[in-house]
Amino acid sequence: MTPPRTQQIPVVVLAGFLGSGKTTLLNHLLRNRAGTRIGVIVNDFGSIEIDAMTVAGQVGSTVSLGNGCLCCAVDASELDTFLETLTRPSARLDVIVIEASGLAEPQELVRMLLASENPHILYGGLVEVVDAAEFDATRERHPEIDRHLAVADLVVLNKTDRVGEAEQDRLRERVVELSGPAAVIPAVHGRIDPELLFDPALRPDGEEKVRQLTFEDLLREEAGHAHEEHLHAAYESVDFTSDTPMDPRRFMAFLDSRPEGLYRIKGFADFGAGDRDNKYALHAVGRFLRFVPQPWARGEQRLTQLVMIGAGIDAGALRDGLTACRAEPLENPDAARAPADTPDAERSMWGVLRYVRQEPDTEDVPVDVQQAAVEA
Repeated sequence: MTPPRTQQIPVVVLAGFLGSGKTTLLNHLLRNRAGTRIGVIVNDFGSIEIDAMTVAGQVGSTVSLGNGCLCCAVDASELDTFLETLTRPSARLDVIVIEASGLAEPQELVRMLLASENPHILYGGLVEVVDAAEFDATRERHPEIDRHLAVADLVVLNKTDRVGEAEQDRLRERVVELSGPAAVIPAVHGRIDPELLFDPALRPDGEEKVRQLTFEDLLREEAGHAHEEHLHAAYESVDFTSDTPMDPRRFMAFLDSRPEGLYRIKGFADFGAGDRDNKYALHAVGRFLRFVPQPWARGEQRLTQLVMIGAGIDAGALRDGLTACRAEPLENPDAARAPADTPDAERSMWGVLRYVRQEPDTEDVPVDVQQAAVEA
């Protein structure tokens, strides 16, 4: 199998009802992008604080922010057109964030992304922002928030400074009940760690050292130290490394039953005899899962290396679960060098290969996500 020629760009959907704080969260991401080039698709520029964005207030316009970020104002019907624009190599973007209108149906955006034929994008998750202080009143006015939460991959319980500790616990329990396996992160003024949503970009030496002052620099100067060091406390990151190949069936059983609150899994898996030519890059966000086979480099150490990110997760249980997924040691070590052409070796990879994108369709997307996106 041949890996994609270009790296796929994750597309994150940022949703929430009017006043929940999603624009504040978006501005926080732009202030704390850590060199990451962000493409932003929004419905309305008026509420975004960066002045340069207001010059692109018409639908169909695009503006460069001067710091590697781009912004577009689009109608939903034009989503694919603008994704095509933002995924061009000349844009050099690392992540795209779609800020949905306050009254939008986020599951429709998710459905469009999962059905997109653009080979350069990868679903990055649905983030639903909830106003803790107004949650009960919002549900009364907009009961559809329940179905929005049901398809969310990450819920940001925002404005927690406006409610007491007991009320926050009650709200969290209610949101967890409505959102199922989604991770729930408390926040104040939309301040979450950007690494929850995307990885900091690694730039060639010197690329970011000599440059003009950017909007990010100006915003940092205006706001002081914008990146509070306690942001990471709302979630946990768990690492796992194994020099023993993973058993494909056990590993898929682990992924199929991953616990509530586990938002992202990223890294590489070695399936040993299942496919000796390739390691499998793993991208999981919420219920979405994708594998991309990539040839082992000559002399590369064959390891499974994973990072799991979530809220309220049991690090020890996750590591134990993955340890139990390792393949049994071979009684005959020479068998490890035999071709992986036995029927059992092929069958063991079927579960993995279901999530390798072969064609620009949604066949590799778990059924529950497709149904939730379409029916919710």
